[in-house]
Amino acid sequence: MGVLVKELLAETALRAARYITEIGNRRVAPGCEEIVRLDALGGALPQNPSDPVEVLALLDEVGSPATVATTGGRYFGFVTGATLPAALAANWLAGAWDQNAAMQVMSPVAARLEEIVQDWIVELLNLPARSGAGFVTCTTMANFCGLAAARSALLQRSGWSVEEDGLFGAPPIRVVVGGEVHVSLLKALTMLGLGRSRVISVPVDDQGRMRTDALPMLDEHTIVCIQAGNVNTGAFDPAKEICPRARDAGAWVHVDGAFGMWAAVSPLYAPLLRGMNAADSWAIDCHKWLNVPYDSGIVVVREPEHLRRALSAGSAAYLKQSTGREPWQYTPEASRRARGVELWAAIRSLGRSGLQEMIERNCSQARLFADCLRAAGFTVLNDVVLNQVLVSFGSPEETRQVIAQLQADGTCWCGGTQWQGHTAMRISVSSWATTDEDVERSVAAMIRIAKAVKAG
Repeated sequence: MGVLVKELLAETALRAARYITEIGNRRVAPGCEEIVRLDALGGALPQNPSDPVEVLALLDEVGSPATVATTGGRYFGFVTGATLPAALAANWLAGAWDQNAAMQVMSPVAARLEEIVQDWIVELLNLPARSGAGFVTCTTMANFCGLAAARSALLQRSGWSVEEDGLFGAPPIRVVVGGEVHVSLLKALTMLGLGRSRVISVPVDDQGRMRTDALPMLDEHTIVCIQAGNVNTGAFDPAKEICPRARDAGAWVHVDGAFGMWAAVSPLYAPLLRGMNAADSWAIDCHKWLNVPYDSGIVVVREPEHLRRALSAGSAAYLKQSTGREPWQYTPEASRRARGVELWAAIRSLGRSGLQEMIERNCSQARLFADCLRAAGFTVLNDVVLNQVLVSFGSPEETRQVIAQLQADGTCWCGGTQWQGHTAMRISVSSWATTDEDVERSVAAMIRIAKAVKAG
């Protein structure tokens, strides 16, 4: 048995290495032919066992060509990071370990790595030293957890236990968001029973930042949700003005910082986050700008007890509780994979200086995109303050055609968006693997295609 597993994993390593090695020479998005071939993975339900080596070969030979090359250097869609080599290797080892990260007794190494990574991230992002964290799948769940902690804390102050008595008859909670709130936060509010249509939406400026002059009156029944990194422009809500007003009123401030919170590691970009560490909770993606494998997110809460009370399910006779931090008490799931392993490997391999260099390089590359496209006569719609670029290639129809033809071309991949009445292409630079040569090659394709569209 052990010999067979060893041979299978060796074959897996060869195939995975080939995939990574060839990623820079292939189309970023698969073609129609590769997608059609995926039907070969289906068919009738197998009635008998198959050789694992043959299963792996089928998956690689049919599946690999139909992947989107997000681990390469020319994928600029959806603020998607690649996978750092150390994080990928740790992911493989974690798969071999197959640890359940619910409790210390189930996996001492998973529990300890979460504690270590929690402390490292709090320090890297300049958050309050005694904050606590939960390790979740993505920012949607991190928003859910942070807002659950907020709901629990505010209702507890009003003498109501939402964990015991639910929301029926509970004192009302107001939620204040910016006009550019991300859909993931609205989804979290829906799941928490706080609703999407009941939120108070604050107007934003031309970069998507919440206007402080338009903030409503805040009180101890209010959750204010602000952004660190607008998903279109990269802009930051003015936390330096918002957080003190909220604190004086007894309100809770939650930060949707999916990718923008990582700017804290750079002295050049940390000023964009001024005042964010005065909030009460923060939602952060790690499969974005930390470049770890999917899926990986973190919720951080200033007072860990609020997070634990909101998400802990109590105990049972067969669940052995330790006196230390039990991971499952800080996440919605009990059983889950040990995603702290990859986080530890990513941070350990980069160190503070390596992470800073990656963040600053990607921001510099975003400016390179903007400068080249402006010089070619196209309109950059946002102030490029971080790693996001919005560009218009003319009329809405011309811009849509450029996006569609660029995606079909395969040199790189960018998505479309609507920004304050404009149709735009969105360029998100978040990969450790992106080089300046990747940017130049991608810009050349954009300009070539845009000129062809213009020529009609």
